[in-house]
Amino acid sequence: MTRRRPTRSEGLGCRPGTTAGNLQLMSRHVAIVTDSTAYLPHRMMERHGITTVPLTVVLGDRALEEGTEISTRSLAQALQKRRPVTTSRPSPELFAETYRKVARSGAEGIVSLHLSAELSGTYDAAVLAAREAPVPVRVVDTGMVAMALGFCALTAAETAEQGGTVDEAVAAAEKRAGNTSAYFYVDTLDYLRRGGRIGAAQALLGSALAVKPLLQLQDGRIELLEKVRTASRAIARLEEIAAQHASGPGVDIAVHHLAAPERALALADRLRARLPGLAELHVSEVGAVIGAHTGPGLLGVVVSPR
Repeated sequence: MTRRRPTRSEGLGCRPGTTAGNLQLMSRHVAIVTDSTAYLPHRMMERHGITTVPLTVVLGDRALEEGTEISTRSLAQALQKRRPVTTSRPSPELFAETYRKVARSGAEGIVSLHLSAELSGTYDAAVLAAREAPVPVRVVDTGMVAMALGFCALTAAETAEQGGTVDEAVAAAEKRAGNTSAYFYVDTLDYLRRGGRIGAAQALLGSALAVKPLLQLQDGRIELLEKVRTASRAIARLEEIAAQHASGPGVDIAVHHLAAPERALALADRLRARLPGLAELHVSEVGAVIGAHTGPGLLGVVVSPR
């Protein structure tokens, strides 16, 4: 069973001893904010009114916003040419401006859900900005990333739409995070090692044994799950693990990839065939921020019971 670090949330912009949720806000007054690593389909963000704050990819001497200023194709080409690529959290100022815009649109409370603080300083930047926000803000470190984070944001938005308070939206997102698992295959651990997202000892072990690594999101960190001898066997094992964790009804799955669309579609088709009780199955390419740390060939599966 995958152990998961409990989510962290901080209520800000309220009197001491209170939280944003105590205001008992109605659904139309509860806004949901997340960051660009949630990789939510644009139509879903529009349908549920979810606001996204972009992280930044630094390519050479250029700082580019994820989702608008750099494509995954450009990123993959840069990585293959071994050009220097790093990532950066959104600034507190960008979060502050986002919170002001959301408040001006009529929100009286905000739930701000972000990728694991073990992987990025995004949560900390949001907490700093929330202290000066014109409306109460609850900032949540979901311990998740990619659609594992995206499913949390969707659940919070749906809870708010049904009349839920800020506290209820936070609780729903935290419950979803606690039930969600994320597993992925990478061709090499080198990119994760370079970015400091996996220990050098683990990366060296994988390289020395010439194995293909399977990883998991555990306690908000990227951890080595299994070592498999070939790519085909690793992908078959990834499918098996995902199917085992998605055996019940009412489960959403997301299949992610970077520069491996055929691989992703084939895996999605196999999962759909063996899991007829699935609620929804999404296939999407990750953005530049996650891609910068995993490299081309990434194949990931998020399993998220509703």
